[in-house]
Amino acid sequence: MTRPEPAAALSLRQWPLLVVAAGVLLGLVIALVGDSSWRLGSIVIGASLLVGGAERLLLPSRGAGLLQVRGKVFDVCVLALAGASVLVLAVVVPPGR
Repeated sequence: MTRPEPAAALSLRQWPLLVVAAGVLLGLVIALVGDSSWRLGSIVIGASLLVGGAERLLLPSRGAGLLQVRGKVFDVCVLALAGASVLVLAVVVPPGR
């Protein structure tokens, strides 16, 4: 019979997702503040997704919490591709007139 894990151990496993979600939320808030701040908000969102990919890559599967969706390679590739895409779009889109 396996012993149930303490609640503290279960809640500690959710911090990687919390870090990514907080970064994306911060980026959305920055983007919504004004007309000229969308680029900075997009950069924060992209960087947060890249941080999520790095967390998924570096943390063991038990420590990744809800960042663990599929296999490690798939999760890292999806987060890195999404983060890089948002960053590239934020940099490449020309400024408004």
